[in-house]
Amino acid sequence: MMGLGTTEIVVIAAVLVVLFGAKRIPELAKSLGLSVNAFKNGLKFEAKDEAGPKETPRLEDKAL
Repeated sequence: MMGLGTTEIVVIAAVLVVLFGAKRIPELAKSLGLSVNAFKNGLKFEAKDEAGPKETPRLEDKAL
């Protein structure tokens, strides 16, 4: 498996600072964290919806 050592992490951090600047990196990290949270919540919400069987309403059951 490919592992990341200290040298690789330092190089990646340096490239990020050069590309985005030091002020922009905390904003990117916050937005990434919020995105991951929203994704996890979406998965939990969908799993909760699929917990029970769903019955589709029939046309005969509705009064027109």
